[in-house]
Amino acid sequence: MTATAAEPSRAARLLSALLYGACSLLLVLLNKTLLTAYGFPSPIVLGIGQMAATIMILYVAKLNKIIHFPDFDKKIPVKLFPLPLLYVGNHLSGLSSTSKLSLPMFTVLRKFTIPLTLLLETVILGKQHSLGIVVSVFAIVLGAVVAAGSDLAFNLEGYVFVFLNDVFTAANGVYTKQKMDPKELGKYGVLFYNACFMIIPTFLISVSTGDLRQATEFNQWKNVLFIMQFLLSCFMGFLLMFATVLCSHYNSALTTAVVGAVKNVSVAYIGMLVGGDYIFSVLNFVGLNICMAGGLRYSFLTLGSQLKPNPAEEENESLPGDAKS
Repeated sequence: MTATAAEPSRAARLLSALLYGACSLLLVLLNKTLLTAYGFPSPIVLGIGQMAATIMILYVAKLNKIIHFPDFDKKIPVKLFPLPLLYVGNHLSGLSSTSKLSLPMFTVLRKFTIPLTLLLETVILGKQHSLGIVVSVFAIVLGAVVAAGSDLAFNLEGYVFVFLNDVFTAANGVYTKQKMDPKELGKYGVLFYNACFMIIPTFLISVSTGDLRQATEFNQWKNVLFIMQFLLSCFMGFLLMFATVLCSHYNSALTTAVVGAVKNVSVAYIGMLVGGDYIFSVLNFVGLNICMAGGLRYSFLTLGSQLKPNPAEEENESLPGDAKS
């Protein structure tokens, strides 16, 4: 009975997945507007704003006893490592690749997160995956390769950033699942200390590279609409990090990657119409659609297998001693 009660409900799994998908979609479109339409020159400063919002929101919530996570002690960096490095790498590479690539190509290349997550879950968590899943992953990779090979707006720097983002996203999801022991840091502690440990090093990087100076000299700081969208992006950055941790907490790291892939279908097609930096070609469009079809099939297979009732759980629920009281 205790084991059954500890299992998250289907509603919690579904709602956490939907929250992650919605936040991820809105934040990509918002960041694209800031970095491309407005031409904001500093993805790093935008990332610092999102980290600062995370720290302030969680700290105020902890002070008001809305949430709980442990106070700092010397063991926390050891417990978290390597999550803070993966967290900041994932954050900054994602923002940088968003600014360098069209949304459809950003979406397609982000699909490589899925095979990387599969590999890491097999190696680190010891999970096994079905033939149907493997075939779907092959379709994703094939479509991405075809689309990338015919990308008329090829940007090497953008490609490097997005592949780094894939690696960091996959590793971050798997290690978050491994480190998120409710008896220790919990989901809020993971979020708070990741942001705390990395905001100062990230700020120093922005100063040393001249990134901060470019951001402060940006000519849109008197534009109220730009400021509102910048602040909204900072808040949404926190909400997405919270939703990612929540989705990984209630589901598997793979499910989090799958929901991200489903969201990317919407981003890809919306991105053809907004952003103004997608150049259409037939082969690129075909590759993009192969990749999206593989991603959708993969999503249905994975989520379908996870939502199947566990025979052991069904047996436990049928026992008289486990009747609802």
